[in-house]
Amino acid sequence: MIRLHIPQPLSPGAALAPTLDQSRYLTQVMRLKAGDELLVFNGTDGEWRVSIAEVLKKGVVLKAEEKVRDQINPPDVHLLIATGKKAALEFAVEKATELGAAHIRLVTTARTQPQHLRLDRLDAIAEESAEQTGRLDVPPVDEPVKLDALLDGWDASRRLMFCDETGGEPAMKALQAAGGSSWAILIGPEGGFTLEERDRLRALPFTTAVSLGPRVLRADTAATTALSLWQAAVGDWDR
Repeated sequence: MIRLHIPQPLSPGAALAPTLDQSRYLTQVMRLKAGDELLVFNGTDGEWRVSIAEVLKKGVVLKAEEKVRDQINPPDVHLLIATGKKAALEFAVEKATELGAAHIRLVTTARTQPQHLRLDRLDAIAEESAEQTGRLDVPPVDEPVKLDALLDGWDASRRLMFCDETGGEPAMKALQAAGGSSWAILIGPEGGFTLEERDRLRALPFTTAVSLGPRVLRADTAATTALSLWQAAVGDWDR
């Protein structure tokens, strides 16, 4: 059944107004009509079965019928990824959403190349991925922030998995030893971290430096790999 993310309150009988693009998708692409049903979620009220109550010239009106799934929170892991090439960054956002990342935070480092970013495009990719994978929330994608500023304001209760291309303890072993349920995963730029950045990261008490194996991975591959390893070690894959 079609699933849509509609960030409006959900309750029995509630009237919902999808965006114009969503309305066009329902009526022009999927050819739905009044009385047809779909699923919607808003990130807080679970998943609901809704029906198309009315088809208007500019949009549709949906009616919430019943809740079919209670809200489930995603695993408490954030992806921190250095900004890079458009295609690689979009791939990383899509796969991070599929793999359950609760938050996606963009980072700039000393070797980050200037890029023109469209956060609205990244938000749309995360939303579409959440709709397709059965998630009940959409991870926010934050504006880029400098690595030093990010570390200066870090909450030490959240462990930081530092994926260091120069080496570290094997990721699975390090994650299982460190324990904890609140994590962030840091993926650097294609050019890697500078010596100064690496030294600072390794010196922080909340950091766990890990290796992702013997091969140098592209940033988008590293993000997918690291999230998969985290999920296998301490995530919700056994739920």
